[in-house]
Amino acid sequence: MTRKVLVTGLLGQDGSNMCEYLLSLDNIKVFGMARRLSNPNFSNCDSFLNHPDFQVVFGDLTDQYSLDKLVQEIQPDYFINFAANSFVGISWDMPLQVFDTNALGVLRCLESIKRYQPKCRFYSAGSSEEFGDVVYSPQDMSHPLRPRSPYGASKCAARHLVKVYRDSYNLYAVHATLFNHEGLKRGKEFVTRKITQGVAKVHQEFFDAEKWRQRKGEAPTVTPIELGNLEAKRDWSDSEDFVEGVWKMLQMDEPRDYLLASGETHSIKEFAERAFFHAGIRKVYWEGEGVDQRLLFDHDGHHQVILVKVNPKFYRPAEVELLWGDPSETQKVLDWKPKFSFDNLVERMVLYDIDIRREENHGKTLRAQQM
Repeated sequence: MTRKVLVTGLLGQDGSNMCEYLLSLDNIKVFGMARRLSNPNFSNCDSFLNHPDFQVVFGDLTDQYSLDKLVQEIQPDYFINFAANSFVGISWDMPLQVFDTNALGVLRCLESIKRYQPKCRFYSAGSSEEFGDVVYSPQDMSHPLRPRSPYGASKCAARHLVKVYRDSYNLYAVHATLFNHEGLKRGKEFVTRKITQGVAKVHQEFFDAEKWRQRKGEAPTVTPIELGNLEAKRDWSDSEDFVEGVWKMLQMDEPRDYLLASGETHSIKEFAERAFFHAGIRKVYWEGEGVDQRLLFDHDGHHQVILVKVNPKFYRPAEVELLWGDPSETQKVLDWKPKFSFDNLVERMVLYDIDIRREENHGKTLRAQQM
């Protein structure tokens, strides 16, 4: 029997990766939900938009009517919610919208399921930002909720709502605390993609043969990447690993909450350094402290090139200094382990962005030749 899955957040990283993963399985019909936008970007969905078992549907977590209509019409066996305002930094600028989407949006999903398809299995995407001002490391599911951003608070509310509806109405509802996860579909507003796209730009500036000849051996001129708190540490994984783990959660006999993480922590500074390494820019070193820190490239022993510098405007009002997850319980319960390491993740993202930039420049060259 074909199972029907409604996935929200279609246009984002996790939603599109989940749809792609589900369509690789047998006997599954996927409905990917997106908001009605004047100019939607379906680039993350190119690989499956025309799949016979996939259908785009439109709805919004802030609109109860649209969710009710979808659940009534589709009668999904699974409802996987990846839709959210998931950029932590912006949550101080628009806290009401973030809370409406991330917390009340989950409540609306639960209400639709309760009313129109109570046998549907529901998944809510949580965040390590729920732990916030951590009291011990690594963090496990017993760690207290101590958010330090409106975003983190919205995800804490969602976690509580899932438990309340699970206990009150006997719904199969799961909330999973997801530590930072990135990948080839990550939005450019996130620091990891900002780094890898910046590295790709520097790589182009470094290795453009014609420009290099014009410099006659002089140090290359590049565009430094501007970052905020370089010392902040995160537990990074690959989104493609996480969507498989999420599906496993929904196949268990009983619902419960989970935690997905790599079990390692790395600083923003380390992410940036590894990104340059995988771009072939390796004679680098850090200089300075605090807001004066810079990553430099030693061109020839006499000329140093600034690759990364700190811009205080990217600091958050309340910074989370360390997030480091303990996935051991989840790994045991689900028999799940990630396929990609931290270094694999950084390498994949950097090489992908270098390829994209190379293709874009090739296209520009062809267009110029045709003019």
